[in-house]
Amino acid sequence: MSIYRYRQYRAALKAAPRKGKLMPYDWGALPQRLSGDWMAYAEMFNEFSQELANTINDLTRYTHQLTAWRDVMDKLDDEGKFNVAVEFVDPLATITLNLPYVIRSRFIFAAAHLSHQAGRTKVPKGWKDDLPLDDEIYFKQADTVGGPWKTYTKLKMKLERISDQAYQVKTKNFRNTYNHRFSPRVVFGQTSIVTRRVDAETKQVSYGFGGTEPLTLRLVVELLEEQCQHCYKAFEAFQKLVQEHEKAISAASTATLAVMTTAVPLARSGNIYPNE
Repeated sequence: MSIYRYRQYRAALKAAPRKGKLMPYDWGALPQRLSGDWMAYAEMFNEFSQELANTINDLTRYTHQLTAWRDVMDKLDDEGKFNVAVEFVDPLATITLNLPYVIRSRFIFAAAHLSHQAGRTKVPKGWKDDLPLDDEIYFKQADTVGGPWKTYTKLKMKLERISDQAYQVKTKNFRNTYNHRFSPRVVFGQTSIVTRRVDAETKQVSYGFGGTEPLTLRLVVELLEEQCQHCYKAFEAFQKLVQEHEKAISAASTATLAVMTTAVPLARSGNIYPNE
């Protein structure tokens, strides 16, 4: 039966119209010849840009796969839907519903590190390597180092749409409850049968009974398609931030290399004593 359902899924996957787009690779434009100050930036950019593209492309691909499973399940009875949900849909939906928050966090991390490194161009003689440790980087830290860059504000606006409050509400806070409590199920099943509440004013404790209904696959696909679009726009804004960095870094590196090129022959002629 599983093989038969999977064949149905493959047929539905082929028939389902592809939405979204793939994020590009190898789009950086730093000069091939850079002074040593920019090695960290160049290597970080190579990794971050590739991993961000990978993760967003995963979100697009998984969303398309869930769309195909939705089309398969629409034609099944409850028993068939239950079997497909348990064997195929639940693990895929769990990963994909978590991805928007993952992508948002990775954008923040990348923007913070790259903006911090590129900050050398703003204060070449007074730059301090004082970015917080990796596990302490959030929007606040990215705002601090990203603030001097004109394109950062637009990137932040795009990032705020990813895994935003509306997404959290519509998914019944799936990401947070999956990682810290018991998340709503997808397609079948109830969770949070008993809910403990404390009144903010009286501090009186009460208990609610009833449970949280599962997320429908149709709703999940709809929300994820929206998140894909927000991610695409954030990637474009991230590219513009990097382009702003690259322009400043290219000018700074060219100036440094020019000084080095001039200094070497002068030192050989006896006019400069680099070791003194």
